[in-house]
Amino acid sequence: MEELIRRINELSAKNRAEGLTPEEIEEREILRNRYRQSVVGNLKAQLDNTYVKDQDGNISPLSSKRHD
Repeated sequence: MEELIRRINELSAKNRAEGLTPEEIEEREILRNRYRQSVVGNLKAQLDNTYVKDQDGNISPLSSKRHD
């Protein structure tokens, strides 16, 4: 993950300094998407292991509610 972030930051710095080639723009987007997927996956895993205790002391898993 650190290598991924390092490369994204390198491309961002180069973009600010001199611009990117079309290949570098494509690489940056691929890396950004990979990073986003990792963050979302980690968050989902954390939420899947989160439990809620109600007023009666009952513990239940956090329910999934989608607002589409």
